[in-house]
Amino acid sequence: MTTNAKEHLCVALDGSDRPWILSAARSLADHAGWLKIGLEAFTAHGPQLVEEVADTGARVFLDLKLHDIPATVRRAAANCADCGAQMLTVHASGGRAMLEAAVEGVHEGAHHVPPRVVAVTVLTSLDRMALDDLGIKLQPHELVVSCARLAQSANLDGVVASPREAALVRTECGEDFLIVTPGIRPESSADDDQRRVLSPSEAMTAGADILVIGRPITRAADPVEAARRILREMTAAI
Repeated sequence: MTTNAKEHLCVALDGSDRPWILSAARSLADHAGWLKIGLEAFTAHGPQLVEEVADTGARVFLDLKLHDIPATVRRAAANCADCGAQMLTVHASGGRAMLEAAVEGVHEGAHHVPPRVVAVTVLTSLDRMALDDLGIKLQPHELVVSCARLAQSANLDGVVASPREAALVRTECGEDFLIVTPGIRPESSADDDQRRVLSPSEAMTAGADILVIGRPITRAADPVEAARRILREMTAAI
């Protein structure tokens, strides 16, 4: 882990308003190592938006959570690499063959260095009750660890996991395995639709590598100052 907190902060540009997304990207690019484009923004504006956000100088985390048959995911991952994403997500629940296909795809589509591929383990909006509804009897932390082991064995770069499971994943998968954590909420922020949350400093202490933070920054009265406050908290934890 580097001691530069900026490298560990990813701001989620969640929304459909292209002028707002690009304005936020330009203002926050100097305060975050990564900017995330999610499914909502991508379905509204497509690969061109990835290229435009990348032009700000920040690395683009394309969070589409690919989940389909291996051949389709391989081609989709190649397209993600081709449009300039430097990290992308797939669902671990797609299985080993699909995960391996995603890794093959990013190598085929990359112009230079292939994007990192990280597997979504258990969405931070899901709790024990939600897993019961899905017929999954494992506890959330048990399912996260199982998915992380699968992702690592399929040669992915890391996983997306709640900050509450970051320490477990670090213990199971080692120091070189990337842990990306959404569900980060400073003490003054509402949890919104997240369930398994921690503060930025708690997440860093638990072993997270990249903190994905959206509304506490982007919906703040002064987003740049909000990002600076979070960076100070992350620096203290580092």
